[in-house]
Amino acid sequence: MYDSYQVQVKEWKKLFSVLESMTVRNTEYDGIFIGLAVESNHLPQIYNAGFDGLYTYFASNSFVYGSRPSHWNSMSKYCKEREMLFIPSVGPGYIDTEVRPWNNINTKDRDNGRYYRTNFKKALISLPDIISITSFNEWHEGTQIEAAVSHDRGGGKEYIDYGGTGKQSMYMDLTRELIESMPSTLKT
Repeated sequence: MYDSYQVQVKEWKKLFSVLESMTVRNTEYDGIFIGLAVESNHLPQIYNAGFDGLYTYFASNSFVYGSRPSHWNSMSKYCKEREMLFIPSVGPGYIDTEVRPWNNINTKDRDNGRYYRTNFKKALISLPDIISITSFNEWHEGTQIEAAVSHDRGGGKEYIDYGGTGKQSMYMDLTRELIESMPSTLKT
């Protein structure tokens, strides 16, 4: 759940604790509920709230604590020790200055697929339960992997293509390649 840290732990517990009258556990509404870990203090909050795991979401590897691959091993260990799912998020690049003009420092060039490939491999090293991809089609953050062609939107704004590779499906193809190269133990 995006921005799960915005809701107090005691409120989440009402939904996720089997001891609460409003619980969704063991009902038709039960599921696998994943909280967003942006900062390090979110890990115990997510655990204490009763989430089944956590994910990191941001595709810029310097934006926040959770988006830094250097923290993924310890985050994974934290989750495994508590029988929670660990889901690092990777993306092809990041440029959200259209929606966050102050955030240019976190822009990450796609580098013709190298940024995506590198962070995917770093995610694998952390022994995740799942790897999430940010994102399929969030063009406003420059994290899309869907087929792309450059498009002038007017006013000096443009959707970017995949750097002259001539292949509109470059990131879908790269995603398939990365998944197929994963160890079989992580593909189940």
